Amino acid sequence: MKRILFFFLPFMSLFAWGQVPAIDPIGTYYTIDDNGEEETGDVSGKIFSSPFRVEFAANPTIPEEGYSSQVWYEWKLWKADEPNNILVRRNDERFEYEFSESGSYVVQLSAIFYDEKGMGEDNILYKITEDEDCDESPKQITFSMSESKLEFPNGISPNDDQRNDELKPKDGFKGIVSFHAAVFNRWGKKLYSWDDVHGSWDGKYHGKVVRDGVYFLVVSAKGSDGINYNIKKAINVISGYNNGENEGGEATEE
Repeated sequence: MKRILFFFLPFMSLFAWGQVPAIDPIGTYYTIDDNGEEETGDVSGKIFSSPFRVEFAANPTIPEEGYSSQVWYEWKLWKADEPNNILVRRNDERFEYEFSESGSYVVQLSAIFYDEKGMGEDNILYKITEDEDCDESPKQITFSMSESKLEFPNGISPNDDQRNDELKPKDGFKGIVSFHAAVFNRWGKKLYSWDDVHGSWDGKYHGKVVRDGVYFLVVSAKGSDGINYNIKKAINVISGYNNGENEGGEATEE
């Protein structure tokens, strides 16, 4: 048995030294879906329709033999159509970034691995960089954020039939990074306001459905592509409740 072990030991040593380090960059996104709930997952290849946060991790593999645990990292972030405009540079193993502007993004990770003597120029064992003498090219992650969109319907029917009961953005809204909306009656009295694009007005004032008629919606919002939405429009409320007792506390005569 000793002879067998003695025979294999040199080959085991060669195998260990033949291992090379690696990086496997991962981006984990956190965003809010159309139902207002948090959603998370792998950012790679995804197309987002609203602002999102990403946690990037280098996820290195370092051989046990001969390599230092200290690694030099360089993250670069740019838009795909502007490769010379570097938006972010980081040298940590992990970092976070908030994306709020539309476009296609590229995140690139480079790394240099050293021997056990330290992080000196003469101690480099393996380079994953853009240099001509590199051992391997940098790793990249790509993803996109779509252009913004925001539209509202012309009216609501708050009668609890589960159809058009609330005033809210039309399905398909996307890329909204800031938002404020308010509803007024014909005399300019504010009946309701909200600051979340996933929110809505249920057609009520002080807990009661307002009288059928015309109301006014004012929205101030900004899209991830820089578009400012200044929406002012009349909203028809048609519920069938015409008792005239609840329209913001003002006179209700036609």
